[in-house]
Amino acid sequence: MTGPIKRLPMLPAERALKVISGRWKAVILYHLFDGPRRLSALKSQVPTITQKVLIQQLREMEEHGLVSREIFAEIPSRVEYSATPLGLSLEPILLALCEWGQHHADELDEQDHLADCIIRPRQPQHAPAASGN
Repeated sequence: MTGPIKRLPMLPAERALKVISGRWKAVILYHLFDGPRRLSALKSQVPTITQKVLIQQLREMEEHGLVSREIFAEIPSRVEYSATPLGLSLEPILLALCEWGQHHADELDEQDHLADCIIRPRQPQHAPAASGN
């Protein structure tokens, strides 16, 4: 590594916005909230993104601790991307941003021009209950 990551803003809200800014980061994270994905799976889930931009966004999120990359010692090698606990903690924030964006469009009477939110609240996934009560 060539030193610390680019200095992030000192104001916490500005720092948060800087870390999640990027046209595709929220969409990529949304797909990683469900579990690890290979690059090819992410590319097929976000077909309008170029592979170059996908890799760039993943690297930035990895640098900021939102995504981890695991390389499996197989032939051919396999790489999977996962949301880290820090990345997973963004799920309710991204949902709130999506809902606020919808509210904003409603207030300005522009809901006809808005795409649907892909980020939706999910049921928490629980570990299987131990049998034998």
